[in-house]
Amino acid sequence: MLDENNKVNYSEDQNDIDIIALVQRLWSKKKFILIVTGCFMLLGTIVALMSPDMYTSSITFVPQTSKKNASGGISSLAAMAGVNLNDMSYSQTLSPSMYPQILDNFDFKKDLMYSRVKFEQWDEPITLIDYYSKYKKKSVVSIIKKYTIGLPKVIVKAIKKKKNSSSIAVETNNDNLIRSYSSQEYSCAGQLGQVVTMSLDEKRGYITITTNMEEPYASAQLCQLSFDLLCRYIIEFKIDKARTQKDFIESRYYEKKSEYEEKQQALATFQDANRILSSAKARTELERLSSEYNLSKSIYTEMATQLLKADIQVKEDTPVLTVVKPVVVPYKKSQPDRSMIFIVWTFIGFILACGCIVGVDFLKGRGINLPNKLEFLV
Repeated sequence: MLDENNKVNYSEDQNDIDIIALVQRLWSKKKFILIVTGCFMLLGTIVALMSPDMYTSSITFVPQTSKKNASGGISSLAAMAGVNLNDMSYSQTLSPSMYPQILDNFDFKKDLMYSRVKFEQWDEPITLIDYYSKYKKKSVVSIIKKYTIGLPKVIVKAIKKKKNSSSIAVETNNDNLIRSYSSQEYSCAGQLGQVVTMSLDEKRGYITITTNMEEPYASAQLCQLSFDLLCRYIIEFKIDKARTQKDFIESRYYEKKSEYEEKQQALATFQDANRILSSAKARTELERLSSEYNLSKSIYTEMATQLLKADIQVKEDTPVLTVVKPVVVPYKKSQPDRSMIFIVWTFIGFILACGCIVGVDFLKGRGINLPNKLEFLV
């Protein structure tokens, strides 16, 4: 309820707030509320007008997972070569729920930041790390946001940078064990984390990569580059074991092939030199060479079969990402919504002004003396 000075009285034993009295109190201070709200309206207008235009590109795809049994076509081809694919053990498919983790991988971001993108301002394509560290101009809105709302974060980063400077130097000495990145790469990775995002629809089974940039064509390029790089990483993760096994079998195959050809040549040379076997020693030598040749041929044939089997295994394990909605260069900006920015800032100003009045009345009701500069509120 209002006291004699048109202030809402907040006593300690009062649990309910008189809404009518609160409205009357705010109405009595409408001039202050209008001034604060007007200032925030002006600030919101400036922010809305100075916010850069952003263009959104996206690509939607469906991961095709391999099944345990080989497909009919490959099974038929393998059967003709004497390979039974039904006995082959297929590795588990990389879950699509892990794709966002790949996108958040720093190695992935590093490969992406050194990819070249064509911007309208420059004749030649430039790398993303050069764009974010050298060429991109920071907007006034981002600078204000960084040193107002984001000021605590800037201070924390500066403190952490001083503390971790020695550890980064130690990590650099162990290139084979621990990766180390420059401050520009860390900064660019943070930018890419905001620009490139991924969403997974588990019910429908499709995945969407979305990019936001200030130029429409650059946004489309970055979206396609992100998808291509993701495909490469998924394939490398998925077929690494099968490809390693294939490489091992292939090296053994060429060894056995060389041995087989040597045995074959040795047998042919002996037969040419001993067309008429007149001695038991010659017949024994022929039998020995024939046995070695037959054994080498059998091993070589088996290795050829294993190599074919390993090659089919790699092809079967290779995942396929089917694009259902390709990348298209956006023709309309997606951000910012300037009217919404204006409304939000106006609403913040109104709530802040009302909160100041209510807060001052609350403190006064508790008997707390306020500075003289706040007397205009009471």
